[in-house]
Amino acid sequence: MTERGPETSDADTIYVFAVCRDPDPTDVVGLTGVSDDSAVSTLSLGTLTAIVQTVRAADFTDEAWQARLSDQRELERYARAHHDVVSAVAARCPTVPLPMATLYHGERRVREALGEEADRFRAALRRIAHHAEWGVKVYAPPSTRVDRDARDGRDARDGRDEREGRSDRLERDRRDDPHDPERAPARQVASADRTRPAPGAGLAYLNRKRGAQERRERGQNEALRIAEAVDAEVGGLAKASRRLRPQPQAAGERRVQVLNATYLVAEHRAEELARLTRTLRERTGARIELSGPWVPYSFVGEV
Repeated sequence: MTERGPETSDADTIYVFAVCRDPDPTDVVGLTGVSDDSAVSTLSLGTLTAIVQTVRAADFTDEAWQARLSDQRELERYARAHHDVVSAVAARCPTVPLPMATLYHGERRVREALGEEADRFRAALRRIAHHAEWGVKVYAPPSTRVDRDARDGRDARDGRDEREGRSDRLERDRRDDPHDPERAPARQVASADRTRPAPGAGLAYLNRKRGAQERRERGQNEALRIAEAVDAEVGGLAKASRRLRPQPQAAGERRVQVLNATYLVAEHRAEELARLTRTLRERTGARIELSGPWVPYSFVGEV
């Protein structure tokens, strides 16, 4: 929907934030938008209304926008300004947000382009009316049993190694005593024994490795089972849902994200969702993060 180029008219370049239904014009009063040159305003599209702002075309040429994309702080500033306008309007009436930097060459082009998509906007507005988007993230519960088993195994091995080390030192001192001729044959036997591994040592090592792998797999399977259960229960409360790609772990982060999803939930069920989240935390032992309510960006479709 974006019309951007090197040669546009500053006076006729219109930035469109969103399309909504029956907004009160006073809802946008005082909103700064993405420019200080003009105020955010409404533009009638017949039964629909666009939330717009006139901006300088020179600030949105392809070259200018590409430069902005490479400047993280500047990009974040525009993203916040765009979101602030969308959120303010969405708090008052059903609103379909448009992508950041949606631009048209004048009001006539806004009406033409958005008018062609009017049916899709109406369908999206019906879908999200009186609903909000909520995010749910689930992290695998602490594998306390695995950690405890591994820790106990290490402690036992450390204790055994320490005891064996003391015994070995005492035996070595006796063998190395030059005044004890009776120990000479023992020294030769002990020297030969040290070159051979203890009976069954290799098998024990493999069993430990196999056991650790099995515990990890059980933990992973349990975490995935919990994620599916959470998604099913929260999804049963929601009107629609979307599974997102799990976010990568930050450096040094030990917890593993097993569910990253978003849900379209009716406004009157918000408290029910909060109670369900608390119940699922207690039942599963997993860390479950609930965020929202948000403007339902994920459920307006490609507009």
